[in-house]
Amino acid sequence: THHGTHFDVENAKLWDLPEQRVPIGIAVSGERSCELAGTLGDLVIATEPKGDLLNAFDRHGGTGKPRVGQVPVCYDTDRDAAIARAHDQFRWSLGGWKVNSELPGPSAFDQATAFVRKDDITGSIPCGSDVDAFVEAVRPYREAGFTEVALVQIGGAHQRPFIEWARTTLLPALREL
Repeated sequence: THHGTHFDVENAKLWDLPEQRVPIGIAVSGERSCELAGTLGDLVIATEPKGDLLNAFDRHGGTGKPRVGQVPVCYDTDRDAAIARAHDQFRWSLGGWKVNSELPGPSAFDQATAFVRKDDITGSIPCGSDVDAFVEAVRPYREAGFTEVALVQIGGAHQRPFIEWARTTLLPALREL
């Protein structure tokens, strides 16, 4: 049973406990969230390749725990289609956490992203099938000290082609970083 600021749960019970405890990752953006992640989390997640986030995570007990960077990507053999899809489905990501965390709903996201151009997308999200562009998007996370990178493929209908391309082309290139 939990009575909190944001929700109440009465008599909750997890019936089938896993043999191994499920690791909990906490996303961070600053000192306070790094403190929570270092103290309570099993791993840290960040959407920006900032070494100072990892340093703060370490100061608060995160030393030795996995560090996951999230990188949005939009694979497609048709680069223009990838750019259009990223612009349609992920343009909100260019606003940054401080903006996105304050927007109250979908109409506010629409207003906040009304002036995001396709050129803005291509400057921050690798689109298409140029393996070098994807590697360069991951490189700053590696250099900042992240131990893992989660590639967030944009577009549900394009997951299988991305996974196959990543298996045969992208992952071998990333392993050379």
